[in-house]
Amino acid sequence: GGCKGSRSSLQLYLSLQEENYTVRFRDPLRLTMAEKLMHALQYESYGGGAAALKHVQVPVPSPKANEVLLKLEATSLNPVDWKIQKGMIRPFLPRKFPCIPATDVAGEVLEVGSGVKNFKAGDKVVSVLSHLTGGGLAEYAVASEKLTVKRPQEVGPAEAAALPVAGLTALQALTNPAGLKLDGTGKQANILVTAASGGVGHYAVQLAKLGNAHVTATCGARNIDFVKSLGADEVLDYKTPEGAALKSPSGKKYDSVIHCANGIPFSTFEPNLSENGKVIDITPGPSAMWTFAVKKITMSKKQLVPLLLIPKAENLEFMVNLVKEGKVKTVIDSKHPLSKAEDAWAKSIDGHATGKIIIEP
Repeated sequence: GGCKGSRSSLQLYLSLQEENYTVRFRDPLRLTMAEKLMHALQYESYGGGAAALKHVQVPVPSPKANEVLLKLEATSLNPVDWKIQKGMIRPFLPRKFPCIPATDVAGEVLEVGSGVKNFKAGDKVVSVLSHLTGGGLAEYAVASEKLTVKRPQEVGPAEAAALPVAGLTALQALTNPAGLKLDGTGKQANILVTAASGGVGHYAVQLAKLGNAHVTATCGARNIDFVKSLGADEVLDYKTPEGAALKSPSGKKYDSVIHCANGIPFSTFEPNLSENGKVIDITPGPSAMWTFAVKKITMSKKQLVPLLLIPKAENLEFMVNLVKEGKVKTVIDSKHPLSKAEDAWAKSIDGHATGKIIIEP
């Protein structure tokens, strides 16, 4: 009897082993990725700037339904990333600590979650990750299928990763509140772009020129030639009296201002606006929201319009194609390895980048 019992327990043991074996090796890729650790940077509380970013080893995330797992090739930073860390968008963002920041990524699809139709392993893509979850300062990230588009080989990973927040903000500002037609068929508008050498600004200048606008731009003295090379018709050094007053050298009144700088009151814009001129503020703070409300209530023809980016895949695809066709270029300020991503973070906080700051794993 005892022998029989041990035989059945042996059988049970073997069948368990076999089951374990099949579970373990049914999908080797999924298992190895889920078990694998990756290098990432995260912060654990508000504040602290670049010094508070910690290098960590964390599990590679798994794609849920309608998500893709990406092996990242490039990530670009946006000012909103460090503003979230600083606590400027609390209590909404980040959703929880620790937080792996950054949202604008390019990479290769490694794995697709259930229900994903448009992508397969091996596809090269560019994605906008959710600001709620972030995830860009890492070797791998999961992205929503609906905010992911294919990256053609003509567009490099860094050029593509630079596009989402900055490119889509410029595009949305110009086409929506400013009403510019980018095929150049609309009436010619006069447009002012402030902080034109930065991430959003350098795209706004190029897109406005595609829309046949007359473009006045402001930037620091060292970037005047750079902003002219993007197509701006007239460029003001913001530290000169004319630049500080935002006066067009040729006397133009602005139909729209793509306002990418900080700390300029509406009263400075007002005398330079055309009759129905709009200031589109891409980083609206409390005073901008107050001005927006006052102008609305008093039925003023001149308006301040706060812009809240709504990222859409079709707009990202549109921008990727403009880069592919050579109609818009991404200008890269600097590239940093993931191992030194805190240098990139410090550079973004400093606020003098020309174009976009890129991190590569």
